[in-house]
Amino acid sequence: MIIKEAKCININIPPRKKVLRTTPGWNTNAIRSRQIARYPEFTRVDLKGDRPGQTDKGWVKVTAEDGTYGLGQFAHGQLGAPLINYFISPLIEGRDVFAIELINDLIWRSNEEFQGGIATAAQSGIDLALWDLKGKLLEKPVYELIGGPSRKSLELYATGDDIEWMKELGFKRFKISNPFYYEEGSEGIALLEHHVASCRDRAGENAELMINPVMSFNTDIALRVAERLKPYNLRWFEEPLPPWNLDGYIELKQAISWTAIATGEHNYGRKSFQQLISKRAVDILQPDIEWSGGLSEVLKIYTYAEAAGIETIPHTGANSPWGQHFGIAMPETSMGEWFLDTDIGEPVGNNLLPGVSAPINGTILPSDAPGFGLEIPEDWIVDWNYKNQKRKIY
Repeated sequence: MIIKEAKCININIPPRKKVLRTTPGWNTNAIRSRQIARYPEFTRVDLKGDRPGQTDKGWVKVTAEDGTYGLGQFAHGQLGAPLINYFISPLIEGRDVFAIELINDLIWRSNEEFQGGIATAAQSGIDLALWDLKGKLLEKPVYELIGGPSRKSLELYATGDDIEWMKELGFKRFKISNPFYYEEGSEGIALLEHHVASCRDRAGENAELMINPVMSFNTDIALRVAERLKPYNLRWFEEPLPPWNLDGYIELKQAISWTAIATGEHNYGRKSFQQLISKRAVDILQPDIEWSGGLSEVLKIYTYAEAAGIETIPHTGANSPWGQHFGIAMPETSMGEWFLDTDIGEPVGNNLLPGVSAPINGTILPSDAPGFGLEIPEDWIVDWNYKNQKRKIY
């Protein structure tokens, strides 16, 4: 069976009905710092994601000669679409649909000059579509193709600051935001401590609590913050530094023994992760399946990490079918991340695509339908058009 066509597409999701009697959640009003927060004209309030550096996700459709197709999603859609349509597709069309390792190797070797970032994200969409297609052709869910279930369901932690609401939904583990950028110094650290203390109080003494600075610190501030937050018994300290600062992560790992260091969301490809692993610079790896090369690449990252005694917990893994299938199959993935972006009072799975499972009491079980189990109607799938993508103006 050969690949007849591989192309970028849009999925036109009909507007969802507004849920009455809801309260805006943390995702629209929490002050969150990122690297660009250094410049005051860029607000740290995400405002539904409209901030610099944000692009829409893209979709890939890979069709076999018999008409069966697989779908995959990737980050930075507007930027990666030309790579898929004009660079990757001519390379892989006409090849065996089951030769996923060969196809990935071809893509890696062809983009050696510009690997990482946009190129690796685009490759993620191709790889995920191939796994979806393979599962459909073999009439098996993807988690069976990568080893079968290793647990009855996947335990989750919720990302967000709406602790009371998350507890109501059945979550027992929480990852909270960071409100300050390193140049704010001692005043910012005090603001952060107040935020963490409030969240710890609301979560409870025995609940697992994590924090994600999203690359907003330098090494000095990260060390000071870790020391200041020591009394709050954090489960892990996530991505305090940018991914290029490997020496900084090594320094943090050597100095901090009371909480785990987690990172990897903005690392791309197994070679980048291998550096973190070989230098023992991290306790928990967090590759994003839609950014770091797809399911095939994250499986390799997992194997490297597992051999070194390091756990792999993908970034926002439980919000996607691919992350759910990975998490249910991999023994050394003890939990998945659920990014809570719905308003308070809204059903927790209200914004999921058809066929994607929603959490129940803080756990999740992926669909057992063939492939990734997506049930996207044919009339939602349209040809790629930049006009269908939002253009953000700042």
